[in-house]
Amino acid sequence: MFSGNTDATSPVMGGILSIAITMMLAVLVLLLFHMPSFALLDSEVPAIFKITKITHGTKFDSIMIVKNTGSIGYKNQNLYAKTYKNGIPLDCVISTMNGHDFISSHHFGIQNIKGMSGKTWYANLAISINYKDRTFHPGDEVTFEVYDNTTNKIISRHMYTA
Repeated sequence: MFSGNTDATSPVMGGILSIAITMMLAVLVLLLFHMPSFALLDSEVPAIFKITKITHGTKFDSIMIVKNTGSIGYKNQNLYAKTYKNGIPLDCVISTMNGHDFISSHHFGIQNIKGMSGKTWYANLAISINYKDRTFHPGDEVTFEVYDNTTNKIISRHMYTA
């Protein structure tokens, strides 16, 4: 049936095509496992409210000091925060940054907030957040996110190794 016409076949060309297709498939498989993150919005979140210290007493007191390192003040009644330990959200949401407005009996995992009682969290001022004992241990990766409750948008994210 095909004995007389073999002009269109080439073992060399078939080998090159097989190698090229195999290489392309290998590159696609590698890209699937090493897919770059396209979460540009997350990488652009500034670190305005930075964790400067986490204390570990003999009972692992877990007191976190957070400082406004920005250049402007923020109305603390418009701020709320979330805390993550090793990438896992803690079971506590801080609904205000005002120490007087924060009622510890309504919040699980936080005992109190100290250091700021006014309406504005000014630049270079720090607060102390007293988490439940044994919340953080040395070596834990702690992430502190602050949101604006009028827009529900994140305005600051900072990671710190306890």
